[in-house]
This record gives sequence, structure tokens and C-alpha cells, in this order.
Amino acid sequence: MFFIFFGLVYQAHSQISLDIESGLIFPGYNQVRIPNQTGTSFDFNRDFDIQGPVIPNRIRPGYSFGKNHIFALYAPLTANYTGIPGFEIQLENTLFDGSRSLEGLYKFNSYRLTYRRDLIQDEKWVLGVGFTAKIRDARVLLSDETQTDFKDDIGFVPLLHLFVSYDAGILTALIEGDGLAGGPGRAFDFFGGVRVPLSNYFDLKAGYRILEGGADVSEVYNFALFNFASVGIVWGISGGRY
Repeated sequence: MFFIFFGLVYQAHSQISLDIESGLIFPGYNQVRIPNQTGTSFDFNRDFDIQGPVIPNRIRPGYSFGKNHIFALYAPLTANYTGIPGFEIQLENTLFDGSRSLEGLYKFNSYRLTYRRDLIQDEKWVLGVGFTAKIRDARVLLSDETQTDFKDDIGFVPLLHLFVSYDAGILTALIEGDGLAGGPGRAFDFFGGVRVPLSNYFDLKAGYRILEGGADVSEVYNFALFNFASVGIVWGISGGRY
């Protein structure tokens, strides 16, 4: 109903878009201590081996009218680990024997709603700012042959949004993302790359994405860094033109 309403009101100056992105993830650090005061510090990417390539999938429908833009994002992320860390690990209420093989799971699914307003919009440059409402759905899990323990963390995170692009003719260079730091944690998700038109309605998108952040609170200490080699397709239909 929301999209239909604005489609009728701003039909002559509106655009519907769909941004589908994938690629390959190169993990950085993934430091964990749960609970923060009594748990054991370990790093998934240092003390374990990641299992197989981690392939991200991000789906972002959008609606634009004039200098205003609304986006929704679904970005699941799951990494599986295995290894023998060589030291005992206390996770939640369970003590794991580090001399035996352990399996681990790190999940960080993101659901976002973004509003952006373009402050500069000319033939070459676009500069936009806005805000993002993010819901995180995270889980850290360890298991061995006899026991399993995990910590779920579902919560709301407000973020600032930034968009900058430059139209160079044959391609458009852009930086776009969400981020905020302060208090007990931080969160950054930024993409830098190019968009190349394939047709009137499709652009090829490629570049580098960084996802970094975490929290240092009483229940959880976790900070992680993931580097993305990203590629995607952006599809758009403008109001008044099909």
C-alpha cells in the first residue's frame, strides 16, 4: 500500500529499483567473549578454520521520488568454523575442551530501512545523507560431540547513511553505506565501487565492501571485520517510462 500510494502521487518523477549483490567474503578478525566478564576470549578467524567460501547475498528494493529515496535491505550472513583451539573456552554456561575438535557458527543477519535525501544533485555529482533503522539478528555458537551452547542477540541499531556518486560518462563511481560509533559499540557497512550501464534498465555494479563493528556490553563482547569482493545487478523502472 505504501509503494502504491507514493507511486500514484509521484508517478511522473518516481523510480522503483532492485539492487541484488553477491560476491565473496574475506574475513578479518572475529573476536568473541561471552559473557563479557567470565567468558573466554577467542577469535574465530585466528583459532578456528573457516569452512568453505562465505558467499553473501544482499537484496535491496528501493523507491525514489525527486530527491528522496527509501530502501529496504535484507542481508543474511553466516560463517561456519571448525578447529582445535588448544585452550579451554567458556561460552555462556558451558566449558569446552580445547584439545578436541570444536565446531562454531557466527550468524549476523541484517534487516534495514533507509531514508535518504539528496543535498546535491546535478549532472555529475550526487551527495545524499539520511538515516537507517537496522534490526540485527546475531548468533554465536560452539559445539562438540557432547554439548552445544550459544548466544542469540536480536536488537535495534540506529545508523547514519551517506551516499556520494560521480558520473564519469561510461561509468559511475560511488561510495555508499551506513555507520555510527559511540557508547558501547559501533557498526559500519560501506561499499565503494562503480556502476556500469548494461542497458536502459540494468547496471552492473562491482567494488569493495567493508562490514565492521560489534559491542562491548555486560552480556557480550564481539567485534568482527569482513571484507567483501562484491558484484551485483541494479534494475530500475522510472515513472512515465518503462
